[in-house]
Amino acid sequence: VQLQASGGGLVQPGGSLTLSCAYSGFHLDLYAIGWFRQAPGMEREAVSCLSASDTSTYYGTSVKGRFTISRDKPKNTVYLQMNNLQPEDTAVYSCAAALRVGVNTWFTTTPYDYWGQGTQVTVSS
Repeated sequence: VQLQASGGGLVQPGGSLTLSCAYSGFHLDLYAIGWFRQAPGMEREAVSCLSASDTSTYYGTSVKGRFTISRDKPKNTVYLQMNNLQPEDTAVYSCAAALRVGVNTWFTTTPYDYWGQGTQVTVSS
């Protein structure tokens, strides 16, 4: 099982980026994919999650309305579209896979069995 996040970079405040999480080695339809981020000296923060069936999406309060998670099943890729980025969004973003998540668990690390290496997002003028 492999997950690989990509698409990070340097962007000005108010700008946009789209992160990709490419995965392989497991049945896509069985796993929810979540995005987490961690800034230097800060706790890991849950950003968003897409359920295995794609019927449920979850967002952290700090990104709701600005970020959108989606999945391209033929490409085995989950995307995180990030709009109106702000300096406080600066962090390393990682994706993870979980067999089962719910409204009370998606934002914790416990359900996630597999983690990919992160990609750096820097928002600065």
